[in-house]
Amino acid sequence: MEKLIVTADIHGSYTSWLTMKNLLKPSDKLAIAGDLFDTKYGNFSNADFQPQSIKNDLNTFKHHFYYVYGNCDTPSFFPGFDTTMEFDVFNKRILLSHGHRPFTYSANIDIIIQGHTHICFLEKKDSHIFMNPGSITCPRNGVYTYGVIENSSASLIELKTGNKLITIDF
Repeated sequence: MEKLIVTADIHGSYTSWLTMKNLLKPSDKLAIAGDLFDTKYGNFSNADFQPQSIKNDLNTFKHHFYYVYGNCDTPSFFPGFDTTMEFDVFNKRILLSHGHRPFTYSANIDIIIQGHTHICFLEKKDSHIFMNPGSITCPRNGVYTYGVIENSSASLIELKTGNKLITIDF
């Protein structure tokens, strides 16, 4: 694996989904911290709101992906997932959650990824790294961002420029 691309809060935007897909190189993986489909509150009168198209893409998706439900996702629309999950990449234990529910994490977790706020955030506290990739669909601070985790670091990337806003080395 070259890198893990991290996103959240796409809210059924097919344009945003295609943007994320285009960021992926063949060996990359994708982590989605909830509200991918927004089948609970989504605006079906908006032409870009296409949760079914995203679901169809995922059914033939060639990249390995990690996904958790957000508060706007309806689990029956895309069954088989949960609100939190743990997995390992680059010898780091990751906890993926949307962030709309309280949760606890154990000492063996290295990186906690959450969405929900639509505001990017990356910080290291003690031995844990906390990441919110923000949103490339509707950021609340006007900065369209996503996250990247590589072999020795985690970064937040501004979508429009490709610039790293912040990087934390492991």
